[in-house]
Amino acid sequence: MAAPRTTPRKVLGRLSLPERTFVADALRTETVGGVLLLLATVAALVWANVPALRDSYQSVSDFHLGPKALGLDLSVAHWAADGLLAIFFFVAGIELKRELVAGDLRDPRAAALPVVAALCGMAVPALVYTLTSLTGGGSTSGWAVPTATDIAFALAVLAVIGTSLPSALRAFLLTLAVVDDLFAILIIAVFFTNTLDFAALGGAVAGLVVFHLLLRAGVRGWYVYVPLGVVIWALMYNSGVHATIAGVAMGLMLRCTTREGEEHSPGERVEHLVRPLSAGLAVPMFALFSAGVAVSGGALAAVFGHPETLGVVLGLVVGKTIGIFGGTWLTARFTRASLSDDLAWADVFAVASLAGIGFTVSLLIGELAFAGDVALTDEVKAAVLTGSVIAATFATVLLKLRNAKYRRLWEAEERDEDLDGIPDVYEEDDPAYHLRMAAIHEAKAAEHRRIAEEKAAERNGLAEVPGGAGEEGDRPA
Repeated sequence: MAAPRTTPRKVLGRLSLPERTFVADALRTETVGGVLLLLATVAALVWANVPALRDSYQSVSDFHLGPKALGLDLSVAHWAADGLLAIFFFVAGIELKRELVAGDLRDPRAAALPVVAALCGMAVPALVYTLTSLTGGGSTSGWAVPTATDIAFALAVLAVIGTSLPSALRAFLLTLAVVDDLFAILIIAVFFTNTLDFAALGGAVAGLVVFHLLLRAGVRGWYVYVPLGVVIWALMYNSGVHATIAGVAMGLMLRCTTREGEEHSPGERVEHLVRPLSAGLAVPMFALFSAGVAVSGGALAAVFGHPETLGVVLGLVVGKTIGIFGGTWLTARFTRASLSDDLAWADVFAVASLAGIGFTVSLLIGELAFAGDVALTDEVKAAVLTGSVIAATFATVLLKLRNAKYRRLWEAEERDEDLDGIPDVYEEDDPAYHLRMAAIHEAKAAEHRRIAEEKAAERNGLAEVPGGAGEEGDRPA
């Protein structure tokens, strides 16, 4: 007896309808946040480079506030990096949890692609940086700087260039960024924790246990969780572990599956509320106080003249592209999956190059990697900006070449001729959809027949109208 034929699995195929809806909502918020991020970055560069404003930028960044007795007398820039980014990583934790338990990534075969692509997209940039730095006799401390993708910045670029990227590619980019955000925070926890205060760490862990128990008990109310979250964050900060770890941990604890009678899970509801705060305030404020580096011809030339900064640029532009594209191709090759019929490998390469925009988390890791060298820290920040701009420009050119194709795919995804709120491509196997479309076309056909009869009657009537008296007397004119 012949074995049953199986349909080959498609890579980057059409998303399920619930996943498409979730991704569309998430990307809409991130795109707005990305535009704010771009504006904040430009404002920081102007503020830090205009001679009349430069000193005030430094003064505001270094201004300290917070309770000294609790070890929280931090500068404004420090609050933005350790405090506000904890909100960003809290959202990233929820996103990852939802993807793994309720999204398309709950299928291990579907999860393999973005996870492998993200890992390769982190390993290759780290390798490129290390080889570049060792060849030039530089420090290898910044190997992790070019490993992260900034989804908000990438989406802002897409919004500016107006590319109608298909939802499967947008979802792939979003998932890549979420996965490498998680691994980036693990890198920060493992490699950038020098000393530990075990009492504070124990307190933070105890706080997380309480947080988990309250969630299990079904306790609701922001007035319970927000103060508890602040306490956990403060204890984590004082423990020596980077405080943003607290945000990820709390995000991963939220339940992201629905129960009977629930339209949305608690995790989805919280993410819907907090994501605008993360994208619209936390990340732009971090950019405002982290991206203010000196920009001049000499500074930009220095980016390509020092092994550490050159390694960051090459890691973002070359390493990210090769790593993500290579990881995706290898996954498809060894799982015997084929690329979606609507896409080409050139599209994957373009998205991989777009992932070279490593702004937010790369800036954070750069500050941690070279904390003892202010000059090199600023140079690495300039390298992150330079590499991200080059990657964005390169990706823009590649995506523009395929923009007409993307627009046709996007229009097909959005078409809803029966006006039921569900794109037609998701109803092609539903008999009721085809009956609705038949009724719509029959109504249109009846309307066209009616118009045709009216036009024919009008034409016949004109032909029968008698003309004026002429040489032939009673003949029509």
